[in-house]
Amino acid sequence: MLLKDRVILITNVEKFAGHGTTRVALAQGATVLAHDPSFDTPSARHKYESQFPGAHALSAVEPAAMVELAVKRHGHIDALVNNDAYPALRAPLGEARIEDFRDALEVMAVAPFRLTQLVAPSMRKRKSGRIVFVSSAAPLRGIANYAPYVSARAAGNGLVSSLAKELGRDGITVNAVGSNYVENPDYFPPALLANREAMAKMTAQIPLGRLGKSDELGATICFLCSDGAGFITGHVLPHAGGWA
Repeated sequence: MLLKDRVILITNVEKFAGHGTTRVALAQGATVLAHDPSFDTPSARHKYESQFPGAHALSAVEPAAMVELAVKRHGHIDALVNNDAYPALRAPLGEARIEDFRDALEVMAVAPFRLTQLVAPSMRKRKSGRIVFVSSAAPLRGIANYAPYVSARAAGNGLVSSLAKELGRDGITVNAVGSNYVENPDYFPPALLANREAMAKMTAQIPLGRLGKSDELGATICFLCSDGAGFITGHVLPHAGGWA
């Protein structure tokens, strides 16, 4: 199994790539430590652990406390999956709200940067680690009327190249998965998936002619957490069916 005995911390597991990554990581033998803002109640943690037997829902939701709890329980973190999602708000230049732009930057660039700051020291001590940003392919092509969202994702992607160079000598790889057109509850809700006309128009833009599956995205993320990706760093890997 690719991730046997690996301790993987996945953030915001109830969103975006969280479920697919959890399923694949568990199947590959990893110890999954799951964070989500909703895990501040025992019932929410129990529900998640019942849905994904073997995963551990962390009670701490604040970054420093979360990392401290994870290390205290398991001794170290082998891989960090920064799984951050923010609405892709349609925002033509003349209508875009600066507040929304700042919020997008906070969620998709500042927050994962802060968590990486907290996790990196223990990885540096062990001279080993994997950091994966779950990002977007949108900055690779640009999308009209979505500049704040695309720019915030580009900021996250930009962190990858700089952090990879900074942490590489310590045996830590830093990569991103540039996702688009992958089924997930945040960007492709059930109502949209059920709209045949909208889906036909959307899939016509994808060379593979379909949406990606959550577990396909999870498998790509888990590969970047594995030994097989040990010589890959500073890379934004498009995962968009050929769209980017």
